[in-house]
Amino acid sequence: MTTHQEEAPASAEQLRDAMVRELIEVDAARSPHVVAAFRKVPRHLATPELDLATAYQTEFAAITKKDSDGVAISSVSAARIQAMQIEQADLRPGMRVLEIGSGGVNAAYLAEIVGPEGLVVTVDIDHDVTARAEKFLAETGYDQQVRVVTADGECGMAAHAPYDRVLVTVQAADIPPAWTEQLVDGGRIVVPLRMRGMTRTVALVRHGDQLLSDSVELCGFVPMQGAGENRVRLVLLHDAEGEEVGLRLDGHPEPDADGLRAALRSPSVKAWSGVTLAGDESSEHLDMWLTTALDNLPLLAATPAARERGLVASASPLGVPTLVDGDSFAYRTVRRTENPDRFELGAIGHGPQSQKVAERLVEEIQVWDREHRSDRARIEIHPTGAPDGQLPSGRVVDRPHTRVLITWP
Repeated sequence: MTTHQEEAPASAEQLRDAMVRELIEVDAARSPHVVAAFRKVPRHLATPELDLATAYQTEFAAITKKDSDGVAISSVSAARIQAMQIEQADLRPGMRVLEIGSGGVNAAYLAEIVGPEGLVVTVDIDHDVTARAEKFLAETGYDQQVRVVTADGECGMAAHAPYDRVLVTVQAADIPPAWTEQLVDGGRIVVPLRMRGMTRTVALVRHGDQLLSDSVELCGFVPMQGAGENRVRLVLLHDAEGEEVGLRLDGHPEPDADGLRAALRSPSVKAWSGVTLAGDESSEHLDMWLTTALDNLPLLAATPAARERGLVASASPLGVPTLVDGDSFAYRTVRRTENPDRFELGAIGHGPQSQKVAERLVEEIQVWDREHRSDRARIEIHPTGAPDGQLPSGRVVDRPHTRVLITWP
């Protein structure tokens, strides 16, 4: 007689250890103190509605609140993103840290690293979010090390300033003056900064009234609320049920929407660059180059149903860089090559000038490959009054509080 014994489900500690091993393997957690913090904090207690295995997935972000339109406004970020940002912050024991955007889990990691001699202040505009954070911190024993404040993070938290680090866990389109003023000179701000629709978590070091990046990573975060809210605007080009196609605008010129809608319905053309990517190679640095080099480059977003219908070749929810020229547009695409691990970059164009626009986009893909493929964008934050003549050559994104400058070596 044969018996089959069911394997016992993994414990929280076992799942946490497995998560940390994966974070190390993908190079998200590198420093001993970051690894130790992620091994210790029981993050599953922040999402009791989830099963343990899901709570410890490295890429899973748990949405904890949505607005009336169903848009996520609060979440527990994925463990990989949290580890990546904390590594960017370069924390040390005894530091004072301001966190903009609460949730509890990230604040616990910060408190574990800075230790009892340090201080973590976490601020969120939403009382529901701070209440949830307070509950988690009390359950995990970090409530004595973390000050939880319900307030608009746009203003920072002057009562406990100055800070050695400011860690922002919501998407921001600008750097409010309070964040820099409350940061020590030489201190760091780590922020998911949106630049012309593209969001990157940027580590910025303060040098007087300027902030200069030394790390830029791909990320995704819920948008900031309150005084600093500055959301991307969507212009729909096709709006059949379940088959939406639209342009995400972030300070881009107002498009000829009717002309572009007609263009989308017209036959497409393709242009190919001869530039290839490996199957596991991200296009994030290419996309940053394109938004630096081209003036009118919003993001084309589409639903999977729109792709299946054949309206577009991409269904990225974040959007694909798209060059717009009047009543025509072209967006970045790829195709398989004879090498199964390589994909060729190109452009798909629509509209009366489709070939010209597609070829222009391909030209910049080739420039990136030839001159900047091994480079990384550098982000500088300058005061609003900084004159153009005193800024290095690059793409300037003007915001209410600052001038964001994207440059390349």
